[in-house]
This record gives sequence, C-alpha cells and structure tokens, in this order.
Amino acid sequence: MSVVTPSPTVPSLVLVSGPEEVLAERAVASTVAQLRDTSSDLEVIRLTASTYQPGDVGIQTSPSLFGGDKAVVVQAVDEATDELQADLLDYLAAPAPEVTLIAVHRGGQRGKKVLDLLRKQGARVIDCPAIKSDRDKSDFVMNEFRRQGRKATPEAVRALIEALGKDVRELAAACSQLVSDTHGVIDDQLVEVYHGGKVEATGFRVADAAMAGQTGDALRLLRHAIATGVDPVPIVAVLAAQLRQLVRVGSAGRGSSQQLAKELGMAPWQVDKARRLVGHWDAEGLGRAIRAVAAADFEVKGGGRDPVYAVERAILTITTARTGVRR
Repeated sequence: MSVVTPSPTVPSLVLVSGPEEVLAERAVASTVAQLRDTSSDLEVIRLTASTYQPGDVGIQTSPSLFGGDKAVVVQAVDEATDELQADLLDYLAAPAPEVTLIAVHRGGQRGKKVLDLLRKQGARVIDCPAIKSDRDKSDFVMNEFRRQGRKATPEAVRALIEALGKDVRELAAACSQLVSDTHGVIDDQLVEVYHGGKVEATGFRVADAAMAGQTGDALRLLRHAIATGVDPVPIVAVLAAQLRQLVRVGSAGRGSSQQLAKELGMAPWQVDKARRLVGHWDAEGLGRAIRAVAAADFEVKGGGRDPVYAVERAILTITTARTGVRR
C-alpha cells in the first residue's frame, strides 16, 4: 500500500519515538510548522490517550466540510487504550490523503502493533532518546547554543549542567535565557551570574574544593550551603560521583578525552578534570575517601544523629587522603 504525502517535506505518517519529552515536543512543533509552510489553513487536532473516546480517530481524520489539510497529533500512544489502538490500526489500513498523522510514543511495549505498522507504512521516525548521562547533557547544551547561533565555552556548559543538570527542560530554558539576555560568547562567569546560586551548583562547589584538597574552602562553602537551606544529601551525592569519576578515569588507561568520555558515558570536560586530579591520589587514599563518603551517605539519610557533622567529617577525610599523598 502506498502512503500519500500531503506535503513536499512531511510524509503523511510521522512517528515521534522516545522518552525525552522536550525533544518530543520540539519534534511535534517542528513537524506542524513544516506543514504550515505549505498549508496556511492547516487544522491541528490533538488527541491524548487519557481522554480518548472510541471513534475519535475516525471522526478527526474524516474530510472536513470546508476542505483543507489536517494534522492529527496522538499523544502518549504508549498509554493507549485498546480502543485507541484499534482505531489507529484501522486508520493506518487506509490513511487519508489530506491528513498527517503524528503519533508520539515514549517507549515500552504498549502500542507496539501501532508502532510496527507505522514503520511498515514508511512513517518518518523522529527519535527522542533519553538525556541522562553528563555527556548527553553536555551535547544537548552545546547543540542548544549552536542552533540559536551562539557559542559557549566548555566551562559554561559545565557550570550550567552543575546548576541545572537534573532537569533537561530547565537546561533548555536556561540556554534560551542566556542567548536572549547576553551577547558574544557565553562563558562560565555569565552562567554564574544567572544560576550560581542554585542548590546543585552550591553542592558542586563544595565537592570541587574538597577534591582539590582545600579543606578551609570546602568547610566554609558547606556551612554557607547549609545556612541557605541546602540539604546535605545532594552534597554527599556529588562527592560520591566525583570520587567514582576519579576511579573510572584513573583505571581507563590512555586515550583522548573525547574517546574516554564516549566509553565512560562522561563529558570530555569531566575526563579532563578527573585527569588533573587523579595524580594527587593513590589507591589507599581513594579507598579511605570512598568509605568516608559511604558512611556519610548512610548518616545523612537517617542513619546518624548529625548529618552536617557527617558531611564535615567526610570532607576532612577526603582532603586529608588527597593531600597526604606524596608525588
């Protein structure tokens, strides 16, 4: 069966596949925008799995009394009811020439028959993979600035991820804000002005000072963080993450930062940072530091009486273990 193409650039069937919501939303918006380029009176209809009524696909894809093209966006096909799946399969047996069907599937086995038929029918597939690792986030941020016509230093990318790395949507919004509000190359000083006070950024500053052996600075930053409402748990988590990175990079052998970053699922700047630090540690010191952070993790999550003291003790152990090494 041939698939009719209502637009020179967009096929009549589009599958947006993957769990990253920001990318999926952009894929849908971009597809609709392309359709509007050739059909200014395009009618856009959105259906969601949670509110779907049997027969809606047939109703919404039927020809309009006034003519014109349609784009029917079906959200969350991965949560589709049996009725929605059946209606989609029926529609895909004979797609309407004046309709573009855009199906959004975030992953999993539900709705697999619909996905398989869309692919068999030659649907355009737009992948939206999860952005989880620091390398993924670094690539995402660099691409955000690039697509908006701006350059950012690696240090700026690192600072943004440290401040906002838990939320991809917030990362995207921060990139857009920096592009809108500033001029020239975006560096870490600009990021500090806008986002330096975030909880995550504070935790990274504590960890950076500790890993560098700067006991006084690490304790001062920790006390300031606690005084401004930062929970000890994320600080310990950052300490643990940085120690793990030291171990992974230290045992990875030689190779370019780009190559190791790809192998280890890290960002290149994280590899470079770990390489600068690893020479100040030996196996015994790393073992002491890791055990101290593990104990602090237990205490800050309810196993101890004084979470702040637990973090302070871990910081003292880390800085002592590091500076105690003689090279």
